[in-house]
Amino acid sequence: MAEAIRMPKMSDTMTEGVIAGWLKKVGDTVKTGDVLAEVETDKATMELESYNEGTILYITDQKNVPIDGIIAVVGKPGEDFKALLDGKTGGSVATPPPAAEPKAEESKPAPAPVAATPAANVKATLVPMPQMTDTMTEGTIVKWHKQVGDTVKSGDLLAEIETDKATMDFESPEAGILLYIGAKEGDAVAAKAPLVIIGEKGADYQALLGGGATATASTPQAATTSNNTASATEPAKQPANSVSDSDERVKISPLAKKIAEEKGVNIQQVKGSGENGRIVKRDVETFTPSAQPTSTPSTTPASQPAAEKAPAKAPVVTGQESYEDVPVSQMRKVIARRLAESMYSAPHFYLTIEVNMDKATTAREAMNQYSPVKLSFNDIVIKATAMALRQHAAINASWLGDKIRYNHHVSIGMAVAVPDGLLVPVIKNADIKSLSQISADAKELGGKAKDKKLQPQEMEGSTFSISNLGMFGIEEFTAIINPPNSCILAVGGIKQTPVVVNGEIKVSGIMKLTLSCDHRVVDGATGAAFLQTLKGLLEDPMRMLV
Repeated sequence: MAEAIRMPKMSDTMTEGVIAGWLKKVGDTVKTGDVLAEVETDKATMELESYNEGTILYITDQKNVPIDGIIAVVGKPGEDFKALLDGKTGGSVATPPPAAEPKAEESKPAPAPVAATPAANVKATLVPMPQMTDTMTEGTIVKWHKQVGDTVKSGDLLAEIETDKATMDFESPEAGILLYIGAKEGDAVAAKAPLVIIGEKGADYQALLGGGATATASTPQAATTSNNTASATEPAKQPANSVSDSDERVKISPLAKKIAEEKGVNIQQVKGSGENGRIVKRDVETFTPSAQPTSTPSTTPASQPAAEKAPAKAPVVTGQESYEDVPVSQMRKVIARRLAESMYSAPHFYLTIEVNMDKATTAREAMNQYSPVKLSFNDIVIKATAMALRQHAAINASWLGDKIRYNHHVSIGMAVAVPDGLLVPVIKNADIKSLSQISADAKELGGKAKDKKLQPQEMEGSTFSISNLGMFGIEEFTAIINPPNSCILAVGGIKQTPVVVNGEIKVSGIMKLTLSCDHRVVDGATGAAFLQTLKGLLEDPMRMLV
């Protein structure tokens, strides 16, 4: 008989336990005393042992489990245990899929249910959607390069997946037959959710899917059924602007084609911006049909006397309201979530200072005569900021909830605008790099960001961030802190401004810097002291060489 294993009370103050990691999985055979999982309580991380013998039939998918909550079920393979869950459905279940009900006219008795094959005995491996970036919660299938039934080797390209930051290749982790595909092109799949199954030909992989999932959209049987249905149904007439059979001659990505079908866009009119003129998602979303001018023939006879003409009326101008709903991209979803969390969880305050950039302008012109790469004002700001952070450890810090981390290294996150949103590549160890090295890194990372070729490790590990809108003519602005950083510097443009120097009016290039601070980590005086140091370095760049 199946037995439920519940979350024990491991300390006198414990109200719930956090599953730190499972050491067993559904289908494994366990004995009394075997360690099932590591459980983190309010005081320590402890081992949870099995007090039953048998096969693991169920494991909860919850991380936080209250005391006496069911975390696992142990029993005989194929045993029905759902009554133990009291109506709860979460977790990995090793039960066979429900059999289809027999037709009314059939008199044959239903076959006896067959016990599911334990997952441990299945000669196949379930490969989940990988978490390709630290902020990724789901990925969108752009294109499949393999189909169910294909033989794959380790390292073969299976699909292209769009994450919140880039489109990346999804490679096979092992060799075998592709038995199952869990999503169609254009579908969004949660990170770590089942994506494909690879194994031996004919392997019964249903146990790996928890017994209830089927490969309807990706198995050959489903495809056959779909084809038979299509052949038995007379095709409906297509509207003039729909995607027709002739579209196959147009180079277009699967995702772009799907969006075109949904919007009724005639892809023959869309100009592709991808490789070799290939139409991509962006082209369809930004496509605007050209207006067809119409002319109305004059109904007034030329011979009619002018006196008989009706008095001229002022033309009536009418407009048409219209809009377009564009699906939110993965990148935009993450930007919205992270910045909303930052804005409403971190108490922001802002400090603005003016910097005279005359000496920096002169120094830049002189250094560009010798530098192997062309130095920009942004490069100078990054270098000066990195050096100022070395003197103000409280600014180069991170809020981690129950502690504040003061970083001993300086890595600057550089905000880069891309068509879909904003990326923040990181210039590592900026305080010990030369200006030319910083400039080279900034150009390389900025180019990768715009081409969506940044790797996850190139966007991680910043201790401070800089956002520069000066090149767009913005004089000053405030930026939202990029967690877990405690500050971000907003850089405005250099504007020729009258200033008083030694009692005389002089025109100088003035740049405004605004520091956004997390008040949980940084106080006003601390932020002001940092800006004073930064101002001194920028107004006298020779100090950066000492």
